[in-house]
This record gives sequence, structure tokens and C-alpha cells, in this order.
Amino acid sequence: MVGKSYDWEGGAELEEHTKKKHQILREYFREYLITRCKLPQQEKFRLAIIDGFAGGGLYACGGFGSPLIFIDVLIKTSIEINIERDKQGLKPLGIECYLVLNDKTTSVVDQLRRNVSPLLLEAESIEQLYIQTYYCSGEFELIYPEIKRRLTEEKYRNVFFNLDQCGYSQVTSPIIRDIILSWKSAEIFLTFMIKSLLTYLSPNSKSNGVPLEPEMRQKIDALLKDSDSIMGKREWLAEAELIAFHHLKDCAAFVSPFSIRNPSGWQYWLMHFATSYRARQVYNDVLHRCGAQAHFGRSGLKMLSYNPNCEGQLYLFDKNSREAAKEALYDDIPRFVAESGDALSMHEFYVSAYSETPAHSEDIHEIIMSNEDMEVITESGGRRRQANTIKPSDTLKIKSQKSFFFLFPDRGNDDQ
Repeated sequence: MVGKSYDWEGGAELEEHTKKKHQILREYFREYLITRCKLPQQEKFRLAIIDGFAGGGLYACGGFGSPLIFIDVLIKTSIEINIERDKQGLKPLGIECYLVLNDKTTSVVDQLRRNVSPLLLEAESIEQLYIQTYYCSGEFELIYPEIKRRLTEEKYRNVFFNLDQCGYSQVTSPIIRDIILSWKSAEIFLTFMIKSLLTYLSPNSKSNGVPLEPEMRQKIDALLKDSDSIMGKREWLAEAELIAFHHLKDCAAFVSPFSIRNPSGWQYWLMHFATSYRARQVYNDVLHRCGAQAHFGRSGLKMLSYNPNCEGQLYLFDKNSREAAKEALYDDIPRFVAESGDALSMHEFYVSAYSETPAHSEDIHEIIMSNEDMEVITESGGRRRQANTIKPSDTLKIKSQKSFFFLFPDRGNDDQ
């Protein structure tokens, strides 16, 4: 399978879908650092960033590639965190980062060294930031064991992999699964062309694609045959998202299978894999700020469990999508709790709900508080009155006096 390659030495073009992807990466990585560095007693945070397909770092227009984005965000967010801590009278927090930059072409790695040098020099002037950089050159799937060995030896427990590839075959699901299983706190950004994945899974492919049901393989064949004519249509997005999620959902507890919005069609996918519901929660919120991705299916809970004949809609992480999500969540949440009995902890709810929802965290909390059938109980037995005060240790409960909702258990399944 052959994917698109970048001419880094001749001057790589910064395309629109890449700009959107970089916006998400920048916004999310900043939120990642802020979220992981919130404990007042914390004085150090250690993480490893692995950019498996780093490229040359700078585009022809001067725009930053992912390696420079990581360093730039580390510099700015380290300063931001410590300004805020100083305001609160807290001790400064140091960030120690092991930055692994890999590209299969040696000359591109040499170019990358030159391009990251000014930012790394700037980082050295930040007292509370230490970046150790390791450069390597090779096919990622071949060099991954060595990277894993180094991270294990250095005892890094927080790892952030950015795997922005042109073809899908270079990073297989076993590698993604190994990353997730090898570290307690692991997150992965995986970018690929959806046609590369479909080709990889196709019945006619000579690759070692995983076995799929006959119906799924028929869908893949149909998408490949008609891809040029229907790639911009909702039907393409719906089927492609289901296939991508079906193939990769078992790689992590939290998998976001959303496409990058692109005028030429739904062809580039940016998937996020995480071990924590909190990561998915933050990621969803970032997507609503950026508006750079798209989903087709349900807008509430169980986003891909829908009847294509009467359900499903285009979700663009915008204002209209949030309103649709609220409408769906109003019925989804009490039904979800009822399936568990009549109560469960907010932590349990988050773990289950965020495994398959595109909804913003504020919308979920707002609907919980406004729903006439729900209440949130604190650890001390009191009732929450405001959505922004809900904590994971609280209990989400169905009220003893129920509304007519429970007389009609199928109400709310239509998400049109």
C-alpha cells in the first residue's frame, strides 16, 4: 500500500487538512499538560513524546510541523502553568520531557535537527523545563522496540505517541495495542488515509489484514469501488467511520474514530487512543472548540449504535451539533443509568459513557442537572445544584418519583 509522501527537502506544502490536524494537536497537547499538572502538591511532571513520522519540522510556508508544535507548546504552557501557580502561592512545577523524533529518511532527520534547534535553544532558557531529544531514523514498526526499550529504561510512565503517517500499513493494530498495554498512562494520535485502511482490509489485499465478517468486507469493497464519486457524501463518512472503529476499537478503552473535515471529502482520519476517560473527555471538548473533525451517527451516548434506515446525522462539533447532542442525552442518560439499576458513581458513568460519545462535557453535565428524572448526590449525602460542581466521586441517581419517560422505554431512540 502506497501513501502520500512529503517533499521535505524540496519544501513540503502545508495542506488544509494538515492545518486542522495541527490545530487539534496544539490545543489538545496544551490541555493535556495543564490537566496533568494540576495537583497543588506536585512539583515535577515527566513525560515522553514520540513523534514516529516527524518529517522535517517546517513547511515551505514557515508553518510548524508536529515536532516544533510539541516544543513550542511545552515552552508556552510551562510558563503559563508556573505563572498561575505563582498567583496561587504554590511552588513552581518542573516538566521533564524525553522527546523522540523519528523519520525513515536520514537526510530528513538532519533537516529536522536544524529546524528544531532554535526552539530547543529557547527551551533551555526556561528554568522549569528540561527537554532531552533523541533522534532516530527508520521504519517506525522496526524501530519501535528500541524506542520502547529506551522509555522503559528511563522509567517514563506517561507517554504520548504522534503517529502521523501517509499509508496505514506502517502502524498496525498490534503496535497500537502494545503501546496502550505497556504504559499505564498512554495516548496516541494516529493519522492515516482512510482508503489506505480500506485497501489493507480489502478481501483482495495481500496484506495480513485481520479477518472481518463477510458483510463488512462487502461494505469495504463497495466503498473502494465508489470512493471517488461518494467520498464527500455522508454515506461514505458513515460507513468508513464504522469500519475504522470496528477495526481499531479493541486497541484502547477510549477510541475516537473521527474524520478530519476536508473540502475534498472524508479521506483523512485522525484517531485518538487513550487509557483514561478524562483524556477522552478533554479531547471531545477540544474538538468542539476547533470544529475540525466530523462524525456520523448518534449525537448522544452509544454514538455508533444506530439504525442507518431511520437514525444517524452529521455531527460537526459545532453549535448545532451540541444542541442535537443535548436533545439525545436527555433520554440517553436516564436510560443508561436505569440499565445499571437506579444509581452509579459519576466515575463509573464517565468510564462507560466516554467510551462512545462525541458530546461536550458541559452538555453532559447540563443535561444531568436539568433532567427531571436525575439527581446528583455528593459523598456527604447532599444534592448538587450546579453542573460545574459535579465530581467523579458523586453518585448519579434516578429520582424516586419518575416522570412519564419510564412509561415509554423506547422513547428517545430516534436521533435524526
